[in-house]
Amino acid sequence: MNKSGATMRAADLSDDQIVELAEMFRLMGDPSRLRIIAACLAEPTYVSDLAARLGLSQPLVSHHLRLLRAARVLRAERKGKQMFYEAADEHVTRVIDDMAAHVCEHPASDLEDGMRSD
Repeated sequence: MNKSGATMRAADLSDDQIVELAEMFRLMGDPSRLRIIAACLAEPTYVSDLAARLGLSQPLVSHHLRLLRAARVLRAERKGKQMFYEAADEHVTRVIDDMAAHVCEHPASDLEDGMRSD
């Protein structure tokens, strides 16, 4: 929503906001970062658990998490000595869940057939 309480639409974004949105999509376009985001959607997750679950090194996961936090895709909360990461807000969760549902409703073979006919 914007300051007046109206829902903001993509067509209404300023040039700076378009650049910010493009950067978010660029970051989410990396398979490792997308796997990290997906892992953080259901519940707050800590770095070493993400690394083990995804088969990535802890320094690499930490690097990706820094980028995703800077882009406001994920947020962090300290619990004791651990930092837990989760989706920054419901918008991020909806975008990822909606796109995952979109991918799952069309088998890959249907998509490949459509690309060949162009």
